[in-house]
Amino acid sequence: MKGFLEDANYSIGLLDEGATLADVIDNCIYEHTHTGKKAFYVGDLGKLVRNNIQWQNVMAPIKPFYPVKCNSTPGVLEILGTLGVGFACSSKAEMALVQELGISPENIIYTNPCKQASQLKYAAKAGINIMTCDSDLELKKISRNHPNAKLLLHIATEDITAGEEMNMKFGTTLKNCRHLMECAKELGVQIVGVKFHVSGSCKDLQTYIHAISDARCVFDMAEEFGFKMNMLDIGGGFTGSELQLEEVNHVIRPLLDVYFPKESGVNVIAEPGCYYVSSAFTLAVNVIAKKTECDKLLPSGVEQTRNDDEPVFTYYINDGVYGSFASKLSEKLNTIPEVHKKYKEDEPLFASSLWGPSCDELDQIVENCLLPELSVGDWLIFDNMGSGTLGEQSTFNDYQRPLIYYMMSFSDWDEMQDAGIASDTLMKNFFFVPSCIQLSPEERFSTAA
Repeated sequence: MKGFLEDANYSIGLLDEGATLADVIDNCIYEHTHTGKKAFYVGDLGKLVRNNIQWQNVMAPIKPFYPVKCNSTPGVLEILGTLGVGFACSSKAEMALVQELGISPENIIYTNPCKQASQLKYAAKAGINIMTCDSDLELKKISRNHPNAKLLLHIATEDITAGEEMNMKFGTTLKNCRHLMECAKELGVQIVGVKFHVSGSCKDLQTYIHAISDARCVFDMAEEFGFKMNMLDIGGGFTGSELQLEEVNHVIRPLLDVYFPKESGVNVIAEPGCYYVSSAFTLAVNVIAKKTECDKLLPSGVEQTRNDDEPVFTYYINDGVYGSFASKLSEKLNTIPEVHKKYKEDEPLFASSLWGPSCDELDQIVENCLLPELSVGDWLIFDNMGSGTLGEQSTFNDYQRPLIYYMMSFSDWDEMQDAGIASDTLMKNFFFVPSCIQLSPEERFSTAA
């Protein structure tokens, strides 16, 4: 591996035993309160190390391929690259970003279900051959622009839980797989495996059983056409919970041992995204405006528990759905705001809503929550903000990505050293953070934006 992104300007703070991430957040808020009150992230890169160890303990030998679109910040990509994780890319920009790390093309897969011809040509030139496909039109496009492509047929899974609908669904049927193989044979395109994806919101783990069984059927079908299949991609959907990981492993391991045993030569991979990064990042935002209403209509459950004369507060913060809360436009927010300032346990709580700074009707972050009365300038903390929030920067209203402060504990650093993956190049990005010291962003940190 070549090393680190040459144009990345960032550093990682090593925390001694007396310092915690909470201390870092406190110190950063102290500094920002005096210098500009910008939103910022604190990223615990040690969490990536611990999650990778957990993955190896539970899921080995299934190799993880991290979806870059989940969080493409330099610190994340470089730590994961150092850990030997592969990468799943959905665009030319993501492929180029990963290539700058010195990742070999064999450890990169191109997963966009709707590929642009120009990006296929880029992948061909870069030697990135493994990619997914779920339709004959995509197959023909790939054959024209990337003749050396090695395809994973993306098969559909029944992973829609009760009461939920998916806006878009990709993947082909078992019946259509035969048609795709016939087309691939005519076009001279290689098919080397199967991919499926089970949503993280799916509560029925039997979905994995059906999906692996279907994959085995596709492998058997491929033998009829003379394709040599050697890869199975079980997709993402891993939430980051050790319990969920163990539950999934408990379900899939017996089937993998029967349908795709080690002697079959089939490499099983997965695409854990939020598993690695969701809990590793905390976002701090500042209240920039406030409105008070006494007659605002609330959801029935809240309206019944409040007195008519109790105020309802609307707060505007300096980040929103056109920035760090972009995923809120398509899914529920999986974190609740925590007030940074200290307040008494018996202090009254009021119905409140949180909005971003754009003044757009879609820029609602939290529709209803109970908070103590806040003032302009107060800070709110959101945990589990590492997934789907740190991708490409939006240009809406001149939005600028918040500063990112990377941290790692000495114990996590020791884990990397013990594993023999703490290179001298990596060490240059670290600096020591003693406990009980005010940290200046200008002196101690650099932005990853």
